Amino acid sequence: MSYYVSTTFKGSFDEAIAKTTEELKKEGFGVLTEIDVKETLKKKLDVDFKKYKILGACNPGFAHKALQAEDKIGTMLPCNVIVEEHDDGTVEISAVNPIASMQAVENSNLGNIAGEVKSKLEKVIQAI
Repeated sequence: MSYYVSTTFKGSFDEAIAKTTEELKKEGFGVLTEIDVKETLKKKLDVDFKKYKILGACNPGFAHKALQAEDKIGTMLPCNVIVEEHDDGTVEISAVNPIASMQAVENSNLGNIAGEVKSKLEKVIQAI
C-alpha cells in the first residue's frame, strides 16, 4: 500500500497551491499550516532547494471523530498535502494516505475514519 496519492498539475506552482487549496475546501478541509520548505532550508541551512510547500489540511469533523477514537492521534494530524516543482518544471501534488499512516496505531475504530478521509483526499487529487 502506498503512503500517498499524487497527480501532476498542468500550470504554475502558485496556481497549483491555489487549486489544491480550493479542492481541499470543497471536501471540507481547511489549510491550517503552510510550510515553505524551499524558504526554510535556505534560511536555516543556506541551501537551494526546489519549490516545495507542505499544506497541513484538516477536516474538523473527521479530526474530531479521530480524536474521540484515539486521543494521541493528534500526533498524526493534520493531513499533509505537498506541492512540489520538479527540475523539468512539472508540478506534482501529493496527499498522505491516512490508512497507511494509521496502520501503526492499534485501534480498529480508526479504520473507517481513515477510509473516509482517504476517499476525500483522493477526490481532491483527482480534481486537480
